[in-house]
Amino acid sequence: MTFKEKVTDLLNKGLEEHPELFLIDFTIGTGNKINITLDGDNGVTLQDCINISRAIEHNIDREEEEDFSLEVASAGATSPMKDPRQYKKNIGRTVSVKTNDNQIEADLIDADINSITLEWTAREPKQIGKGKETVTKRLQIPYTDIKEAVVVIKF
Repeated sequence: MTFKEKVTDLLNKGLEEHPELFLIDFTIGTGNKINITLDGDNGVTLQDCINISRAIEHNIDREEEEDFSLEVASAGATSPMKDPRQYKKNIGRTVSVKTNDNQIEADLIDADINSITLEWTAREPKQIGKGKETVTKRLQIPYTDIKEAVVVIKF
């Protein structure tokens, strides 16, 4: 078993013990620098990062195998969403979604395994008469069409 296979196996076992957590990114760089980025259905605590770190670190003997460095972190608040579970946990929040055609800032009202649904209000010309009216718009976007999506943080 290679070093990467062993780390991957230990990481998967650690995530199985904590099903509320899920993997966003995992790399092993030069000098066996292991970087793991996690997210969770209820966010990620420091203890969650420690638990996953220990699941790996305590099961690899640096004396017998290779030396390594390990960094386990949570996905940042401004990090793009990559996993459908990230969209699901952010239902009700405002998101900025970039597709091949345009960029939309709207409320995320639904997310399933194939797509997300956004809702926003817009001012449009009245169909009859002069002036404008406020209309509610909805758009369903398949994950395959999303180039980047981030949660909009408002203060």
